[in-house]
Amino acid sequence: QVQLVESGGGLVQAGGSLRLSCAASGSIFSINAMGWYRQAPGKQRELVATFTSGGGTNYAVSVKGRFTISRDNAKKTVYLQMNSLKPEDTAVYYCNYYEALIGRNYWGQGTQVTVSS
Repeated sequence: QVQLVESGGGLVQAGGSLRLSCAASGSIFSINAMGWYRQAPGKQRELVATFTSGGGTNYAVSVKGRFTISRDNAKKTVYLQMNSLKPEDTAVYYCNYYEALIGRNYWGQGTQVTVSS
């Protein structure tokens, strides 16, 4: 069983920075299958940043150049460094792991990020 635990959310002023962490436990086949999503009130959950199968990175257009996804394989932890935050970045941020062998998505409990103007 895979468990994902996020941390690092909070309240920050526009232009500020936050770093989110997602620690995975259980059988993770590939840390490249982990990523970050977010859901703002009244909106659908959307992709923020993920790793590609080749080990590269993929970002939503709205965060490209401001957010950076990284990982620590030994700790089975994925990070999301968020700089130059904007009020429209306010959302609950979720860590995701997709186990392709069984076609199953795992989600963390979410961490709230609030950016004040």
